[in-house]
Amino acid sequence: MLTLKLTLVPLFLLVVSMSGKWWGPSIAGWLAGLPVVAGPILYLLVLAHGPLFGARAATLSLSAILASEAFNFAYAWTCRSWSWQVALVAGLVAWFISACGLSLLPTSPLCAATVALVAVCFGQAFLPRSETVAAGAPLSRSDLIGRMVAGAVLTVLVTSLSGWVGATWSGLLAVFPLLGIVLSVSSHRAHGPVFVISLLRGMVLGRFSFAAFCLLLSFTLPNQRPIVAFAEAVLVAMFVQWAVKQLASTRRFKVANSSSGAAD
Repeated sequence: MLTLKLTLVPLFLLVVSMSGKWWGPSIAGWLAGLPVVAGPILYLLVLAHGPLFGARAATLSLSAILASEAFNFAYAWTCRSWSWQVALVAGLVAWFISACGLSLLPTSPLCAATVALVAVCFGQAFLPRSETVAAGAPLSRSDLIGRMVAGAVLTVLVTSLSGWVGATWSGLLAVFPLLGIVLSVSSHRAHGPVFVISLLRGMVLGRFSFAAFCLLLSFTLPNQRPIVAFAEAVLVAMFVQWAVKQLASTRRFKVANSSSGAAD
């Protein structure tokens, strides 16, 4: 089990991080929508504590999208005027306050889905704007190692403490933005706040596939074999990721045509 904890999430992060270089942007786009950190952690929680524990944790992971968006919101607005250290503290405080509030809410898929939807809409509407495209940033070896180490640390932490903190906080901690911290801080130091804002805004669209993954698990884990439930959730997440990308591309195309027409 310890070997799985130390290798499963880092391996997923390695594959997703390098997929664009190995297989091209199309495959990378599909894989980027998968819950490469929270998914394996939830699977390990099911192996350790059973499907009912995992289903409850998945429900809390769904609502924890709000805490992740709170981190992004606080970091994005703070980094415009302050150093990465101050922005990081602001983001962590926002995450912790949000997580504490979420731990007090009723544990139901409907409530969690509503909270997640509100969080995504809020992030889209109120995050700072940026015209910089973050996707073209090269991935250095230190960035890759940082992602893998962060994933391993979070996996060991959540799975080791799960029996003590229970399903509620296990689900919340599974979506702790450790990877987001690594990306935000490294991007802030290397490229500046405008780049970070673009990066954090880009994360919002990925929330839909993550939400679909967790929502399906919350319903299927009590009634199916875990491996089947997770396989179905992955397929649904990939489909939702593709659909969101198609809708976003269509919207950008319409906006570009409207702008061209206005200019003419």
